[in-house]
Amino acid sequence: MTELSDDFDENYDRFVVEVAEHGIVWALEGEEGFAVCPSLRHEETDVMPFWSSKELAEAVCVDEWEVYKPVPIDLEEFLDDWLPGMHEDVIIVGVNWNNDLEGPEEEPLDLLEDLDEELG
Repeated sequence: MTELSDDFDENYDRFVVEVAEHGIVWALEGEEGFAVCPSLRHEETDVMPFWSSKELAEAVCVDEWEVYKPVPIDLEEFLDDWLPGMHEDVIIVGVNWNNDLEGPEEEPLDLLEDLDEELG
């Protein structure tokens, strides 16, 4: 299990490749529901982060995020339900964030398109 890069684009590409390969996306869920936080790039918009492996998701479950646990989401469900729903709800997708909770913030339909392309 290699660490994430300092290059957010590289982490995004890794997410697309690994998720397509394994067929699973990892989210964080707690008693209050799934983890979301304010976007750093889009005012008054929330971001829901996802990771390409359980280990990467577990790495951020510290301090105020220790209330969350990684949960798997089937890729087909992610593509068919989650991403279109997030688009409708105007929620941005966080992709393979590092331990400082920093990383790419993408439009759900852009990620959907990239994953569809990767799946060929």
